Order: sequence, then C-alpha cells, then structure tokens
Amino acid sequence: MSRIGRMPIPLPAGVKVKQEGTTITIQGPRGSLTRDFRPEMTITLEGNTLKVSRPDDNRQNRALHGLTRALLANMVEGVTVGFRKQLVVNGVGYRATQQGKNLELQVGFSHPVIVEPPEGIKLEVDRAGRVITVEGNDKELVGEVAAKIRAIRKPEPYKGKGIAYEGEVIRRKAGKAGRVGG
Repeated sequence: MSRIGRMPIPLPAGVKVKQEGTTITIQGPRGSLTRDFRPEMTITLEGNTLKVSRPDDNRQNRALHGLTRALLANMVEGVTVGFRKQLVVNGVGYRATQQGKNLELQVGFSHPVIVEPPEGIKLEVDRAGRVITVEGNDKELVGEVAAKIRAIRKPEPYKGKGIAYEGEVIRRKAGKAGRVGG
C-alpha cells in the first residue's frame, strides 16, 4: 500500500465536501476548489475524514493512489489556510511595484514588464519593492505563477541579479581571472 495514499485526510471545521461522480468540490472559509479525479480511485467521506482507495496493485493505480490523496490534501489546506510563495528581486535598479492587482517589474529591460495575475491569485509587493508575495488557494496555480514571474529574469550566476525564490541558493561563478604577470 502507498504510505501517503492510505493516510486519511482530516477535514477541519467549516470544510464541506461535495462529490459528483469523479468531480470533487471542497468549500471552506477561503473559498472553494473543484477538481476532476481519475475514475479508478475511490474517494469516500467517512465522518469528517476523506479516504482514498485503489482497486488493485496495478503499477498505474499505485501511482495514482498517492497522487490523488496528495491533491485532495492540498485542496483542503488551500481552502482553510491557503498557499504563499515569496520571490526576492536583486540587482541595482531592479524593483517591483504594484499597480492595482497587476505587478510591474523593472528588471533591466528597456521597458517595464507587466504581470497580470490569473483568477484566484493575489500579488503583493513590500514597500521597498524587493519582495513579491504570490498568494492563493490552489497550490499548483501559486507555484506556476511564481515560476512565470521568476522566468522573466532568472538570477544570473556572476552577480546574482534577477528574481529568485526566497531562500533559494544561487550557485555563484568566479568572474574573469584577470591578466597574470606583466
């Protein structure tokens, strides 16, 4: 059995689960999330816990067992607590500003780059314009938006300029060795 797949998912107070065939909708204090799951996996609601079971030990069903449980647990956590990723802008003259719900980046191009968040994602910038916070209920969407913002100007290995995840270690390279001798 999958160690992750067989663990039950506890539902906190205020979380409601609605199942229509293979579509699961989870509602909580922060909103609701809906997702389609594979028909092979059986999702049952027992009291205030969700359980996922598989029909047999087929290789694909074993893989789907843990995946289905992890996706459901992320949905429950998203509608109760939410997810957040932080990005750090490094570089002389590099900054981020917030314009309404959009994000404007000055990261060394001849023009500012405007990022429009998709539905369900909130972007925030600190006062100094150095830390960008991506926040939302859907873990997958939060990670995808953060990755797209980072891809605008990845951190370069010589000076570390660019947009990096908070806590990301940037491998640094030595610069030119210079001329030795005379």
